[in-house]
Amino acid sequence: MANFVRKMFIIALAVFVIGAPLLYWRYHLTTTKRLREVTPGRFYRSGQMTVTGFEDTLEKRHIRMVINVQNEFPDPDLRLSFLDWRTEKESEVCRRHGVKYIFLNADLVSRRTVPGNQPQVITQFLQIMDDPANYPVLINCKAGLHRTGCLVAVYRMEYEGWSAHESIEEMKDMGFGEMACTSANDYITQYVLAYEPRRRLRSLAPLSPWGRGDGGERKIARPSPPSPVPQGERGKCLAPATPQAANGGEP
Repeated sequence: MANFVRKMFIIALAVFVIGAPLLYWRYHLTTTKRLREVTPGRFYRSGQMTVTGFEDTLEKRHIRMVINVQNEFPDPDLRLSFLDWRTEKESEVCRRHGVKYIFLNADLVSRRTVPGNQPQVITQFLQIMDDPANYPVLINCKAGLHRTGCLVAVYRMEYEGWSAHESIEEMKDMGFGEMACTSANDYITQYVLAYEPRRRLRSLAPLSPWGRGDGGERKIARPSPPSPVPQGERGKCLAPATPQAANGGEP
């Protein structure tokens, strides 16, 4: 009898030691779904959270604009919490918190038109990010890896001066996938490799007398870009803001 009790105790202990961390990981993943800081205080990325994690993020990060890029779910149903499978629309949560909500379709164009043509969503995304009144911004998709990663790469190259190579390396670090980050992937080609930041295009455009500033450059008004991110802060994963948002998301 004593041996039986001892064996059961060992089995129970093993289940606890192995199961507890897995349960915590799943809770954290489900609740905050890969919430990460892109630019401190300005731009954040994530996957589809629970209402608990989403509300905590909106409040603690002072989010003003949420961009959803889930093609299949323009307004996804969010689970209320890890254990509560009832749902609420993402846009409704934003409405209750006074946060602007927009759906962008992460499209692709015909391969035959690239380079020279780009997905329409890039222009729409830049229009949002050009407006200082929209910050802080949170962008999300289902997993917070692929469609989100592509537009974060556009942001890095456009506003922070990153190269395509640096952007792709960050995408790999964030979980995009080593094999997926190649020119064989249309998203990588059209959103990253073929993307030309607007300042680079302007520097190549012919100048005319009416468009020159004092230094001979074309004078174009635009919002000031975010400050560059220090090397050590790039792709920083956020710690949960409160105990109830301490864990979360889905694979």
